[in-house]
Amino acid sequence: MLPISNNALSEALPHKKPKTPSEFLDRKNSFNSAILQPILHHHPRIWLLLSILSVQVLLLLTLRSIPLSLSLPHPHTPTTHDDHRHFQPPQASNSTSPDPEDQCGLGRVFVYDLPAAFNAKILANCDRLNPWTSRCDALENGGLGPVASGLAGIVPENLAPAWYWTDQFVSEIVFHNRLLKHKCRVMEPESATAFYIPFYAGLAVGKYLWSNSSEEERDRHCGMMLKWVQEQPYFKRSNGWDHFITMGRITWDFRRSKDKDWGSSCIYMPGMRNITRLLIERNPWDYFDIGVPYPTGFHPRSDSDVAEWQSFVRNRRRTSLFCFAGATRGAIRNDFRGLLLTQCRNANDTCTVVDCGGSKCSNGTSAILETFLRSDFCLQPRGDSFTRRSIFDCMVAGSIPVFFWKRTAYYQYEWFLPGEPESYSVFIDRNAVINGTLVEHVLKRYSKEEVRKMREKVIDYIPKLVYAKPQEGLETVKDAFDVAIDGVLQRFKEQAEWGFKW
Repeated sequence: MLPISNNALSEALPHKKPKTPSEFLDRKNSFNSAILQPILHHHPRIWLLLSILSVQVLLLLTLRSIPLSLSLPHPHTPTTHDDHRHFQPPQASNSTSPDPEDQCGLGRVFVYDLPAAFNAKILANCDRLNPWTSRCDALENGGLGPVASGLAGIVPENLAPAWYWTDQFVSEIVFHNRLLKHKCRVMEPESATAFYIPFYAGLAVGKYLWSNSSEEERDRHCGMMLKWVQEQPYFKRSNGWDHFITMGRITWDFRRSKDKDWGSSCIYMPGMRNITRLLIERNPWDYFDIGVPYPTGFHPRSDSDVAEWQSFVRNRRRTSLFCFAGATRGAIRNDFRGLLLTQCRNANDTCTVVDCGGSKCSNGTSAILETFLRSDFCLQPRGDSFTRRSIFDCMVAGSIPVFFWKRTAYYQYEWFLPGEPESYSVFIDRNAVINGTLVEHVLKRYSKEEVRKMREKVIDYIPKLVYAKPQEGLETVKDAFDVAIDGVLQRFKEQAEWGFKW
């Protein structure tokens, strides 16, 4: 359940307008005129004394007002989309304070040293994590995958080393490696305000999702991990409220409610109840699910990499109005993707199609990147679930996403995307398309200036959508990892201050 605030009640209550300093001084002056003026006229020394005292009082009031305005914290207003309410994390600034104490003002993180069976041994068995093929190549380079090839002439030559063919399900490895090097990591749990559980839940369950496996096999790793964590004194102290974990798949892979259904039941296990979960797709109605960006292929090595890439996509010549990278789902009746593909092919020179049938686009290809780089808009229908990695591939290339379901992005990644959806994206209701609306006609209504402004907003947010290559992070720019960790620490801090638990 989500916490519910009674906004209607608070709005209905009468609010007394506070007296402004000018109103207070006006009343004070009226009092002086009516009562003191006759006395002061006959006693100039008293007048002088009172004048000095008045100046001192005014000076004292002024000085007192300064620290008051600086010291009172303003509560963070939750970002709302319909009925989905969440804590709003701090805005990720483009610089960090040189003072280490200031850098950790939101809190400090203790990383559990889990038994190797929950992470290191899973990686060591990378050739057995998939029923069809080895996953070892996808998990190399700290989870970033193989160095990208075939990008000559597509990306600037000096930025090519920042590109990898990164798998979409590796966020558990990325977050674990980054937290081990995080500036606010502590080695003593008693000084921590947040506790990270480096369990590779998605990698552990992946091999059992498509094979003829039992419910016990799909639940084994998570059940064992929770048994271990629940024995830790700091988990017992908070019942998990200050603990968090990265689960590198969509939330529905961990929400099996019946034995014969899909996935594991990890999220429904009692020990998981109060643990905050970072997922590439969240359940919008679960307070403890936090949506984080899918990993893309761009992993900047420095602040300058980010700035140069932003400049590159900003100045890129775009010759296609819109594009679609995807494949039909033949088994699905009235497949919406198929409808978009048909519209795109019928749009002649205004739309570019990248056929992603089979697994041709699983970890990105140069054809996808090149298409996004030359298109103003990119169509983003829901994938096999509500979200797709393609959303982030598209935006990193400076292309404007076109959504057909609000749950594809607007209810998923509030910490990472602008609060005004229309500022960076286009929404076309899928039912309108089904009933005959042409996507091409909708997109042609946007002026060049409107397109430029939306693209600029997308480009501004690129740092929040990518995971940097250095495990220590970038020099001053905050990437998706930094935004996520700041958000979690902010949430835990507010929970502690407000006593927000159930």
